[in-house]
Amino acid sequence: METNNKAEVLSIEHLTKTYGEKKAVDDLSLSIKAGEIYGFIGHNGAGKTTTLKSVVGILVFDAGEIAINGIPLKKDPIAVKREIAYIPDNPELYPYMTGIKYLNFIADVFRVPADVREERIKKYADAFELTADLAQPIASYSHGMKQKLAVISAWIHEPKLIIMDEPFVGLDPKAAHTLKEMMRELCDKGGAIFFSTHVLEVAEKLCDKVAIIKGGKLIRSGTMEEVKGDESLESVFLELEEDA
Repeated sequence: METNNKAEVLSIEHLTKTYGEKKAVDDLSLSIKAGEIYGFIGHNGAGKTTTLKSVVGILVFDAGEIAINGIPLKKDPIAVKREIAYIPDNPELYPYMTGIKYLNFIADVFRVPADVREERIKKYADAFELTADLAQPIASYSHGMKQKLAVISAWIHEPKLIIMDEPFVGLDPKAAHTLKEMMRELCDKGGAIFFSTHVLEVAEKLCDKVAIIKGGKLIRSGTMEEVKGDESLESVFLELEEDA
């Protein structure tokens, strides 16, 4: 996908976050433009989740700047949060709510008009084959069903940027395919996706760009072709992991 002339949706400049003496993220910089699906890979503890939580305003970082659609996160976090959606690796939903009440709650938060939310809920719930379960309490949902509900809630206000931490975990192959189609559709409309994954085959086929993080440091980033060359993404990742 050609995105060189498109607007920058996410800018991370010199992000640093420490826990005690450990630098979880060390001087990390990257940018994502409209239309891009950007994969973020690294082993457990590499700094992926810390980066994502910093981007969405959950973690206070020690140094650096983050801006979304040109809005600095530190200066106007509420305005930034109107532009984004975040799906953590283990979504914490309200178990006492039914699925439809939860989706309407999220739609209320983002002030999505009634007719618009109804159309979007139907579209995505049908796509995930979740419509018949929306009247049931979330407490009765399987992990996969909760993941589907979290995805629908993220898409309900059509954010400019969706940040996801391991979004394919718990999804069956059909649901994973549906999510991939939704990701591409959102980007074709001018949005952007930033997500972490351990499933390198998915990243290689789906992403326009990819970044590899190790020990809190960004060690390689760029288009998929720039990062992997003639090798597979898995081969490049394993080679970089073995390097000192």
